[in-house]
Amino acid sequence: MLSPFLSGFLIGGGLIVAIGAQNAFILRQGIRREHVFVLALICAASDALLIVLGVAGLGALIERFPALLTAVTLFGIGFLLWYGWLAFRRVLAPSAMVVGEAAAMPLGRAVITCLTLTFLNPHVYLDTVILVGSLAAPYSGAGRIAYTLGAIAASFVWFFGLGYGARVLTPLFAKPVAWRILDAIIALVMVSIAVKLGLWLSSR
Repeated sequence: MLSPFLSGFLIGGGLIVAIGAQNAFILRQGIRREHVFVLALICAASDALLIVLGVAGLGALIERFPALLTAVTLFGIGFLLWYGWLAFRRVLAPSAMVVGEAAAMPLGRAVITCLTLTFLNPHVYLDTVILVGSLAAPYSGAGRIAYTLGAIAASFVWFFGLGYGARVLTPLFAKPVAWRILDAIIALVMVSIAVKLGLWLSSR
């Protein structure tokens, strides 16, 4: 069962290891050391759920009812633009960037933001449900289970590694200018993803 496990791990890892809205949020929270375990667990568990659903055949349902993906995309674009604006506002307020001085994001708000960035991003469904799910077709029985576990393992390794690995950057972010640069990058990432989603939606 090692071959299908590794296949799932590499496919899952290749799809999630990219600078996206979800990863940018986990990186920022990891540097600030705020709710890292809970947020990483939410991201990994959400991926696990969607991967299982994809392997089980939900991808075919989404392709059959494209209006569902369109609605999610529109909500996602709106949220990404809003979150990008918040990051841009932080760039303009450097006094709020100093580690230890900035108010911590409450757990409830962090969880809601994490869930929103996860489930209102149509790329999540395209990657986990449709792509990972469809690529499970060559496997059956125990092989399919191993493939699914491999993809899920990649998600857990990535998000926990990103969240806790970000701590090595803490000394760098002791300076307000570093936070301004990070939030500028986050703002650009959020807006660029929103624009790409808008272009993708208009071309369908």
